[in-house]
Amino acid sequence: MSPEPPLLEPAVSVPLFIDIEYVQSDDCCFPTAIAWSLPSGQIKAVVIEPDDSWLTDEVEDLDVDLRYLREQGVPLLELVRELNEDLSNQSVFSDGLDPDPQLADILFEAVDMETPFEILPIEELIEHADRQTLEDHRRALLFERGLEPQLPENGVYALLLLAQEEGLLVDLPLSEDL
Repeated sequence: MSPEPPLLEPAVSVPLFIDIEYVQSDDCCFPTAIAWSLPSGQIKAVVIEPDDSWLTDEVEDLDVDLRYLREQGVPLLELVRELNEDLSNQSVFSDGLDPDPQLADILFEAVDMETPFEILPIEELIEHADRQTLEDHRRALLFERGLEPQLPENGVYALLLLAQEEGLLVDLPLSEDL
């Protein structure tokens, strides 16, 4: 009779985070940049190449550099493939300030797919604090580190730091070098 295999420790679920920046006018709303975290704590961030269907005649009135987005942005099909690979069937947390779930839907609808993950506000992960308290703390973390709050990778980093302070990211090294 062979020895029984050792019992495996249960996998620790590491919360994942997302932040989507966008531009909005009376006639259109679309994502311009996105960042998300991986279970390792790594952050992926990209500028998004806009889909032509998102652009209206009023596009010149938007506060966004469309030429930059078209030249530097990641094509939608490539982006949704990577998001699907990294976040599929997961609950992903956001700061809850922007319409991140709707923005993710806009991304996936542009390539005729359903969003394969769920976006929840941070207060559903850290239940003992209300949204305003969490937002104040998140902003303080950004300010303390001199991080620009409009960059989605900084938003995700601040959420990771917040989760780490709450004991939700045990032994996950987060670099101060973002």
